[in-house]
Amino acid sequence: MSVATSPAMAAKAGGGDHSFFTAGMAALAGLMFGLDIGVISGALDFIGKAFGADDSAKEWIVSSMMFGAAVGALAAGVLSFRLGRKVSLILGAILFVIGSLFCAAAWSVESLIIARVVLGLAIGIATFTAPLYISEIAPPEKRGSMISTYQLMITIGILAAFVSDTLFSYSGAWRWMLGIVAVPGALFLIGVTRLPNSPRWLLMRGKNREAREVLNQLRGSQAVVDAEYRDIEEQLRRPQAGWSLFQQNPNFRRSVFLGVVLQVVQQFTGMNVVMYYAPRIFQAAGFQGHMALWGTAIVGLVNVLATFIAIGFVDRWGRRPVLLTGFVVMFVGMGVLGYMLHIGTTTLPAQIFAVVMLLIFITGFAMSAGPLIWVLCSEVQPTKGRDFGIAASTLTNWVANFIVGITFLTMLNSFGSGLTFGIYAALNLLFFFFTIFFVPETKGVTLEHIEANLMAGKPLRNIGA
Repeated sequence: MSVATSPAMAAKAGGGDHSFFTAGMAALAGLMFGLDIGVISGALDFIGKAFGADDSAKEWIVSSMMFGAAVGALAAGVLSFRLGRKVSLILGAILFVIGSLFCAAAWSVESLIIARVVLGLAIGIATFTAPLYISEIAPPEKRGSMISTYQLMITIGILAAFVSDTLFSYSGAWRWMLGIVAVPGALFLIGVTRLPNSPRWLLMRGKNREAREVLNQLRGSQAVVDAEYRDIEEQLRRPQAGWSLFQQNPNFRRSVFLGVVLQVVQQFTGMNVVMYYAPRIFQAAGFQGHMALWGTAIVGLVNVLATFIAIGFVDRWGRRPVLLTGFVVMFVGMGVLGYMLHIGTTTLPAQIFAVVMLLIFITGFAMSAGPLIWVLCSEVQPTKGRDFGIAASTLTNWVANFIVGITFLTMLNSFGSGLTFGIYAALNLLFFFFTIFFVPETKGVTLEHIEANLMAGKPLRNIGA
């Protein structure tokens, strides 16, 4: 059977309940990521008061996690190739628990920064490995929604952290805010030990019998298993891998380039600015104290709900239409918010309208760039270079994340909130046009078919055709 017809067979088989359980468990790595994004937002002011930290120190506390994540993502490329996706997820979970408890016990700004670096190592490993693992165990016709579930878990983690922070804020217990996230980290550690290894990784390591056994568990149809097994074997016959493939093959360099730029796009939408500094943004809009923190919790709730739009439509509408719609929504939401903050929100209706625009922006991100960037970055890399390609794009994600986190308060203090948000709005408009010219539609297409088109030299936007 040809590569092009295997999705239909997979659809007939339905993929099996086991593949959904496996992908769902791996997606819980996103919960850890979300918890860490959300928890620092509510704790930051209390940490500042406890340690006498100014805005510069706060930027480093926030951004140190991203530095650790960049290192973790870089290391994860080697770890996932040599030890496997499953072992990498286990290591990430262990580091997450250790880092969370270290954060709760911090005795100074410096110790907290070091603890956040450890936590970042865990998040970097998880954010590299989980989408890669899910893309390799998911049936083609469900791959988009399964990887989007990873982003859903990020949003649930953010919401849980925002609500937890708000409740702990009444007593100012910032150590509990930072330490409580070790509990879901420990539960994830227990769950991930029950996951199978990726069949693609097993074949790459010459463990053919185990690979077929895993495929039998995941697919539920012998015909589908045989076809996918042959497809993977055929792709693995290519002698090059990783860095050598990047050096020698210009088509692989194109896919790496696309993954890198997509991650820059995701970070410079301005979403993580909102996540890391949401209370500060609500204060700029005129809300103070606990009202700012409850407003932040509402942001987290909208983020969760809007992610269901992506899960529901990514495998129906396709990646490109959803992305294009999201960038338009983000451009409008962020642009109007910037204008409102520029002219001032001195009345209650103006304050409410500014918040509505913020929530519209959140909706645009959660339904598009949030989940779909991870989907695309896991889909466009060829099998022999997938670890290297996703490592490069995930590393870029965290470098860009670090830049956003370390500069936002400085921009806010230097340019004012109106111009700062206006800049992010303009970037979203730029990303709309980037998507039109470079981003492929990969809905319902096997990874092997995407790779064949890429290596045949087709334009990037056509490699899913």
